Amino acid sequence: MEHFADILVIGGGHAGIEAANAAWKMGLKVRLVSMSAEKVGTLSCNPAVGGTAKGQVVKEIDALGGLMGEITDECSLQFRMLNMSKGAAVWSPRSQVSRSQYPIIAQRKLRELDPDIIYEGSVEKIWIEDAKAVGVILATGERLRSNAVIICAGTFLNGVMHTGLSQSSGGRFGEKASELKTEPDGALTLQTARLKTGTPPRVSLRSIDVSNLEAQFGDEPPIPFSSRSKELPKNSICCWITHTSPTTHAILATGFEQSPMFTGRIQGKGPRYCPSIEDKIVRFAEKTEHHIFLEPEEADGDIVYVNGFSTSLPAGVQLAALRTLPGLENVEMLRPGYAVEYDYFPAYQLHHTLESKQLSGLYFAGQVNGTSGYEEAAAQGLVAGINAAAKLTGKLDFVLGRDEAYIGVMIDDLINKVQEEPYRLFTSSAEHRLLLRQDNADLRLSDKAHTYGLISSKEWNSVREKRDLIKVALDWAETERVIVSKSPLVRDTVKNRIKSKNGSFQQFIEKSDDSALKQMLLTRPDVISLVDTEIAYEGYIKRHNEQIGRLRESDQREIPKHFDFTLLASVSKEASEVLAKVRPTTIGQAARLPGVTPSDAAILLSVIRRT
Repeated sequence: MEHFADILVIGGGHAGIEAANAAWKMGLKVRLVSMSAEKVGTLSCNPAVGGTAKGQVVKEIDALGGLMGEITDECSLQFRMLNMSKGAAVWSPRSQVSRSQYPIIAQRKLRELDPDIIYEGSVEKIWIEDAKAVGVILATGERLRSNAVIICAGTFLNGVMHTGLSQSSGGRFGEKASELKTEPDGALTLQTARLKTGTPPRVSLRSIDVSNLEAQFGDEPPIPFSSRSKELPKNSICCWITHTSPTTHAILATGFEQSPMFTGRIQGKGPRYCPSIEDKIVRFAEKTEHHIFLEPEEADGDIVYVNGFSTSLPAGVQLAALRTLPGLENVEMLRPGYAVEYDYFPAYQLHHTLESKQLSGLYFAGQVNGTSGYEEAAAQGLVAGINAAAKLTGKLDFVLGRDEAYIGVMIDDLINKVQEEPYRLFTSSAEHRLLLRQDNADLRLSDKAHTYGLISSKEWNSVREKRDLIKVALDWAETERVIVSKSPLVRDTVKNRIKSKNGSFQQFIEKSDDSALKQMLLTRPDVISLVDTEIAYEGYIKRHNEQIGRLRESDQREIPKHFDFTLLASVSKEASEVLAKVRPTTIGQAARLPGVTPSDAAILLSVIRRT
């Protein structure tokens, strides 16, 4: 049978979109197989992209030629930079988006790559020959042959939706669950586990009294996620903040006897840092209120997403509790919230490339790896797509270090830790977050992106010009001296004045006599802001880079592929078990595993040196 495609991507969510885009850019024939072509790119939960740490990931995806930033900019409704009162390391872009337009734009961008890239069908089995994934078999019996398969099934694997004591099969509202097997049977024996995620009710904007609620407006001017966006995103909606009360909590508690979570109907664990409202009032019983964010899903629509009110309680209890929130006394509930329980594959069974350790040519990306969030899923899809294409075209594995990108931090965490709840990125996840800022993602990643054919030479040259401009600005700040005092005459460098918080780079360059430099820099607010940050945190950045140099030495010390971890007689039993289970490839990775102490890592290094 002729090859149907070089790479088959299973699932049309954020992971699938990025996997298909990356592999296509690297010159391969790709087909994205989805149960419903019109559902590709659907926002299954909140109508927003970005946020703390997640915004940095979207910028990294964009720097690597991904689509999420472009799609977001095109259908943005409101843009905000979060955490501006804190240090630059945690500034995080976030955008409210149009729920209806996001999938339309995503599908259009995919079809601009290849009109036939989306293939409608329900995958029933992974087709395996000689310990290699060679395609898929559809529910119709049709066989699609390929050289690699990327599974991006989201929350659809054996998915069950819960509202109160009622439950139904599905991966999200109105859609069918899926079940993946292999042919031949027993050819793949991956460990699976159950997780839970949820979504809040949707309510009618017309039924909300916003007059006394705290309004949240977008930043002006809004800053696009993508360097490829031709127009600035628009701020066309307002969001509002309300809050729960003891009365709300009391009403919610009346539904606990019908809660699928509290009655044991749901076995999977939910995200600790994005819990359901019923979980919040139990775990944080001392709190008398919780903030709730009201987020319109369209610029001119009536549907509002009640962020912070995720729940699987009975619909009647949900409505009664909603009507205790300020501004929502007469609210109309358009759709109740629900929980989804689904299967996932713990990611320690994968290489850092996201390829299965057990089966060649089979990759996993997104929520099937135990993560939560659009952004985490998209980043994994991107990495899986790049690596599948790299393997087929003879390129080196694409692996990002923890010091190179939040994406690298996430994948390293997934591979090295057994997830007991959906994984979510935070700025605190990254030990080098000062280096992994949202404003320098292109500087960090464009060289790699160009090497793998993910961005054009024109885009790459633009980043190189930006890098050169930053160097010119930093050199000028270091050598240009300004008068600090006239009597007695005291001069100091611009760099020192900025470090001592006696002015910004913008202020000093505006006063400069170098008209050519002034003209060149004042048209680049992105460069000016970045130069201020680089100068202000120069000492910290230097220490980070020194630390990274030491850590890279341990990450470059490889563990032989077939090393027998039972040789480590002196390490703890816990360390021995986790080493044998994960099978790390370097000393650095071994040292980061849970249960492996510095002493255990030192013993491992000593044994490897001897053997």
